[in-house]
Amino acid sequence: MKWSRNIKKLQRGLRVATKAAIALAPQPATGTPTSAGARRLTSFREFDPNPGDLRMLTHANHPAPGRPLVVLLHGCGQDAAGFAADTGWIAAADRLGIPLIVPEQAAAGAGHRCFQWFHLADIQRDHGEGASIAAMTRHAIARFRSDPARVFIVGLSAGGAMAAAMLAAYPDLFAAGAAVAGLPVGTAGSSVQALVRMAGAGPDEDPAAWERRAREIGPKAFSGHWPRLSVWHGSGDQTVDPANADLLALQWRTLHGLPAAPVRDVTDDGVRHRVWGGGVLPPLEQWTLDGVPHGYPIGDAVEPVGPFILKNTAPATQRIARFFGLS
Repeated sequence: MKWSRNIKKLQRGLRVATKAAIALAPQPATGTPTSAGARRLTSFREFDPNPGDLRMLTHANHPAPGRPLVVLLHGCGQDAAGFAADTGWIAAADRLGIPLIVPEQAAAGAGHRCFQWFHLADIQRDHGEGASIAAMTRHAIARFRSDPARVFIVGLSAGGAMAAAMLAAYPDLFAAGAAVAGLPVGTAGSSVQALVRMAGAGPDEDPAAWERRAREIGPKAFSGHWPRLSVWHGSGDQTVDPANADLLALQWRTLHGLPAAPVRDVTDDGVRHRVWGGGVLPPLEQWTLDGVPHGYPIGDAVEPVGPFILKNTAPATQRIARFFGLS
């Protein structure tokens, strides 16, 4: 029966949460960098408003006016500085001459420093944590004189789900984004529902319903171009059900009015890459990494890395930068 299936999903979600809590417990204290590159981030307090009580960190190596801007959202149990360094985004920013904005969840703000991607009060336009991220992004555009048409956002896990929510809530602010091991917009409305959806993707709705879930948190009657999206997930993820990536791709296909069949579907060395839509910069792509667990894939890096950073995998930062048109 349906109620028994729901109970089983909830039980699995609680088991996932328990394992995640154990795994996250020994993480470094707030703000502790995991590399020399991480220490090059600077904290700013003057952005406003900040209803989500987030910390704003930046990395800007004298970028020229008119350059793009990238916002990075860490996952649970990670600090912002370590995430920016370990994923290779600090090195990429220096190479490309672009500034980074790295919001950080306060340790007291949420358990294990997770962005609250499942609370409507934190993802709806001009509310909560999402409003804080939008405010610091606008502040950075003005401060670094960035190109407002080339603002991008990337996130892992809770940060990936929040990145997708930011694209839906602020489609006029971001040109594109990438969600790594994330979830579709509106899939959960409470912490309990979040655990259920992490354990088993859902709910079972038609594409139009998923489109409505995204539109409901954004500007009313938005008629502009929706941001482009790169979706990443490992098929061996035991923390966030990989089927969430399929639902997120479905949600974004519907927003963009794209057909179900991709224009490109290639598998190479256990990595499946699907693309929807045409052009040099297509509106949607999905990367599925065979057997890869929960985390952010960084390729063949040899340096020590922090939690949920996956070596010997596909180089996500390099390919996401290419999807954004940065390299």
